Amino acid sequence: MTAHVPEQTVRTTCPYCGVGCGVLATPDGQGGAGIAGDPQHPANLGRLCSKGSALGETLSLENRLLHPQVDGVRQSWESALGTVAGGLRKVAENHGPEAIAFYLSGQLLTEDYYVANKLAKGFIGTPHVDTNSRLCMSSAVAAHRRAFGSDTVPGCYEDLDEADLIVLTGSNAAWCHPILFRRMVDARARRGTKLVVIDPRKTQTGEEADLHLGIRPGSDTALFSGLLVHLADANALDARYVAEHTAGFEAAIDRARLIVPDRAAVSRLTGLSEAEIGAFYDLFTRTQRVVTAFSMGVNQSAQGTDKGNAIINCHLATGRIGRPGMGPFSLTGQPNAMGGREVGGLANMLAAHMHFAPEEVDRVRRFWSAPNIITGEGMKAVALFEAIQRGKIKALWVMGTNPLVSMPRADMIKEAIAKLDLYVVSEVMADSDTARATGRRTVLLPALAWGEKDGTVTNSERRISRQRRFLKAPGEARPDWAVLADVGRRLGHGHAFSFTSAAAVFRQHASLSAFENNGTRDFDLGALADISDAAYETNAPVQWPLPKRGGSKARLFADGRFYTFDRRARFVAVQAPALAQAVSPERPLVLNTGRVRDHWHTMTRTGKSHRLSAHRAVPFVEVHPDDAARFGLTDGGLAAVSTEHGSAELEVMLTAGVAPGSLFMPMHWSDATASKARVGALVRGIPDPVSGQPELKATPAAVAAVAYRARGYLLSRAMVASPPGWWWARAAVAGGWGLHFATQEGSREVALLMRGLFQGCELAEYADHARGRYRCAVYDGSRLVACLAYAPGEARPDWEAAKALFALDAPETPERRALLSGRTAAATGPVVCACHGVGLDVINAAIAGGAHSVEAVGAACKAGTNCGSCIPEIRKLLPDALARSAA
Repeated sequence: MTAHVPEQTVRTTCPYCGVGCGVLATPDGQGGAGIAGDPQHPANLGRLCSKGSALGETLSLENRLLHPQVDGVRQSWESALGTVAGGLRKVAENHGPEAIAFYLSGQLLTEDYYVANKLAKGFIGTPHVDTNSRLCMSSAVAAHRRAFGSDTVPGCYEDLDEADLIVLTGSNAAWCHPILFRRMVDARARRGTKLVVIDPRKTQTGEEADLHLGIRPGSDTALFSGLLVHLADANALDARYVAEHTAGFEAAIDRARLIVPDRAAVSRLTGLSEAEIGAFYDLFTRTQRVVTAFSMGVNQSAQGTDKGNAIINCHLATGRIGRPGMGPFSLTGQPNAMGGREVGGLANMLAAHMHFAPEEVDRVRRFWSAPNIITGEGMKAVALFEAIQRGKIKALWVMGTNPLVSMPRADMIKEAIAKLDLYVVSEVMADSDTARATGRRTVLLPALAWGEKDGTVTNSERRISRQRRFLKAPGEARPDWAVLADVGRRLGHGHAFSFTSAAAVFRQHASLSAFENNGTRDFDLGALADISDAAYETNAPVQWPLPKRGGSKARLFADGRFYTFDRRARFVAVQAPALAQAVSPERPLVLNTGRVRDHWHTMTRTGKSHRLSAHRAVPFVEVHPDDAARFGLTDGGLAAVSTEHGSAELEVMLTAGVAPGSLFMPMHWSDATASKARVGALVRGIPDPVSGQPELKATPAAVAAVAYRARGYLLSRAMVASPPGWWWARAAVAGGWGLHFATQEGSREVALLMRGLFQGCELAEYADHARGRYRCAVYDGSRLVACLAYAPGEARPDWEAAKALFALDAPETPERRALLSGRTAAATGPVVCACHGVGLDVINAAIAGGAHSVEAVGAACKAGTNCGSCIPEIRKLLPDALARSAA
């Protein structure tokens, strides 16, 4: 039975990860919207994670870029685009078209991506078009192409429901792809599916696993090469499949034996015990229905492509590919990384999954009638920004991404941008680090955000879904595809860029995919090449390939036919793992990077939600207790992490989940949200030689304690800038903004600062300057405007209770006293379940009241009943015996 959907509700797609969940958005008429999961969307069947559930809290126009700017001065669109087109023309005339580059994003819609790629590669004539997806899944693309002859994901999400063994490698899916992870856990409950997690960190996913393998960073190829050897020695190969449908097996197995001649060698390289290795190998060998899902921990590596191929080799050797419940599966990071691959958004692709064979170049040239079609690859992201530093690239157009935070060696990139003759940024937020950077001529173009733009995205299982508009365009913001087409017309290519709608762009994109295809290319949307505007508007999610005849396919390669010239898959003889991370006495640790549960990329969207900011409010570094003792670190204290390329100051989080000798730092904080926490400034980013994807998981680092005189917090209705010299981190709170800070200033200086900041307001103060303690609450009449707590560094104030009172707006007398005393029972504790806003104290109370299982806790207070990404934390709170019985 179809659920009733209100007439004003719009079916759209979540803008976060590559799962591609369907969303029901119901506008409230005031610029916001109610958000729910779409039960009819096959990706999520109504479920949403914490980030998706909070989308309605991220739609404000605060800090939005609403008007074009040239060198910081507001301009009309006519003037701004004249500057862009004139600047591009001038650079091309003076330095050649290859002095122009585009850096795109998996946040763009496919239609935006398509027009950008067409403009650059077909008409401007520059091959230098790359994307932040280079940092996400380009090694998976390269591995697919080497093995299959095409960038084809063989399986679908239903395989997770039907597998008997799911191997997650380099994936903290419980936090990063929680909706898919719940499908895996559901499969375990329903059919006994086993979960193996391979990760140097024991993440929340590892805590839920039947077997966690804490391998040495970078040793994945050794583990899977050993598995290939084991399969051969155990007579567990599908000899017929290998003989009839593959090539290169002998070279691959010979290389595997050279890398790991025996299980002892696997143990030596991976750091795992032979018993752990044997348990994994035996489980893989005896289980027919196996899905191996891999993500950033595999891809973001100097050997990421080989890691992907080592995994694929094991599936080809057993014929476990393209059939229900089996196959290698790349879990994509971004909502439209796949769409970008489809249109050729990577520098080593042309369009429609075509590359640079002469016949492919000619085919695209004829279809586009492109006078300046490129004939070879451009520079990939790392090399592209290095070329800017060298002065080879003179003009750069950045769209929908924040490379000054996310790219490796980000400080170098900031310096490089200042050298550009033309720096164009299509952006939603006016205060992103990338929007605030400047070249010799800087143009900021206001883009549409999620809820305002209209087009398509493709998720990790090749499913194309619509993102639909349900909010009006704010200010003068315009669709990216329309801005690009306007520039194309200004450059004299009017006919090629005469698009009038996103649907028109999509039709051309689909037509190119089918042009002279005849089943020779995997990507084919021929059935949608003539889609009408009305059909485009209502089109349901569909998987490709979708040729004019034959219908779509959920799975590929079960028939043993691939997209190589002889239709055989290729085994790849991978290289031995390079495990030397160049640690030294000066930098004795290895820095790993990744995500947290409730934030996305550089927080330009999720940072607006107080629910999403509550779980991890400050940038942190995870440290093993042994290393903390070695370097004099304390839990909750501050530490400086430094590498050859940069440094950061972060709060210390002690955990046995990271291995001794390792550090973990999340990627989300920027100069807009913290004083010194940009992970991109620290990582070295050595590129994979095949894919060009930079290493983000293994940078030599040092750590040292940092002492400040005092710690504290400031809650305020409006955003308040931190004084120079303070350590700080900003987070959204209910009713305003919160600032954690550390300072060398005394309590008297901080009291004077508050009086200066809030002149004209009433300040209620508690001061004990002799003991270095100070609290104040600021009122405008009865309304609470701000509150601050300051204490010696070792006694840092907890802001949970104050946050609860701050949300009241106009507290009564008891609450006003509590703000100054610092003693109140109003708080619910740090947030554990962001979906329902359930705090630690509430969960502990439920457990004390007899909720002795995860399910019982959920029934008592709703925690863990939505996306389930908080379940590992809830399980830790249960008494040991109960937690073991619930496992």
